[in-house]
Amino acid sequence: MDAIQRHRDGLLVSMATSWEVALLYKRGRLSLPMPPDQFLEKAIVRHGVHEIPFTRAVTLDSVALPEIHRDPLDRVLVAEALLRKCPLVTGDAAIATYPGISAIW
Repeated sequence: MDAIQRHRDGLLVSMATSWEVALLYKRGRLSLPMPPDQFLEKAIVRHGVHEIPFTRAVTLDSVALPEIHRDPLDRVLVAEALLRKCPLVTGDAAIATYPGISAIW
């Protein structure tokens, strides 16, 4: 993850990511060393990440995106990356196919 290390001063995490982490943990699809609220707080502080909230523009843009991905939270991430003109760290190959997205994995 050299790209992450190079951009440590400007790392962003979406509220959609926090939501998804909590959902996956609750459903037993994500294993964490502690509950999600504690895990996310420690990770955000440790890595100096800036949290970005949902905005009306992002939610509306996510609905207007092409139907490449059906997961609404992933669509929010795509909309945020496009709006902010920043790369998106993801292992989801479908996300990387959105026009204008720069995906890092």
